[in-house]
Amino acid sequence: SYVFLCNHRSLFDIPVLMVTSPGQVRMVAKRSLFLIPIFGWGLKAGRFIPVDRADRSTAGQTFAQAAARLREGTSILMFPEGTRGLTDVLLPFQRGGFLLALKSGLPIVPVGIRGTRAIQPKGNWAIHPGTAVVSYGAPIDPAAYGLRRKAELTHEVRARIAELAGLKLAEEA
Repeated sequence: SYVFLCNHRSLFDIPVLMVTSPGQVRMVAKRSLFLIPIFGWGLKAGRFIPVDRADRSTAGQTFAQAAARLREGTSILMFPEGTRGLTDVLLPFQRGGFLLALKSGLPIVPVGIRGTRAIQPKGNWAIHPGTAVVSYGAPIDPAAYGLRRKAELTHEVRARIAELAGLKLAEEA
């Protein structure tokens, strides 16, 4: 099992990652996606994990569900930017995926995805012809950093994802 952390540019990232991810993978997705007819039903049936970004009091429940999936041998995939980026600059990362990896002791696999924003831009349900490229980086052991060096771990993972995705970091923009 791994904690996959990936940049996010399009709703099309989800199906692309589902068909390219090795092994059993479940995603943490915003709760509103679960309300979309057919698509949301598929997320629920697939045992994906809802997160309510507006209600931080539910974070513990989301974390517990993700930890349970990891114990079952399923990997977790998260978008640490928390939303779809609209530019070629990687957004700041949320801490949830890093805490999950640190507490579970499982490696983080940085993932970079390119091309999906042109295939399905934010705010557009139409899917356009195009090529998506997914690059999986080498696993990073969070135990080598520990909780005290979480900021260094976050920086290292961000740098690798930016490189894999062909994106700039905010400080480089």
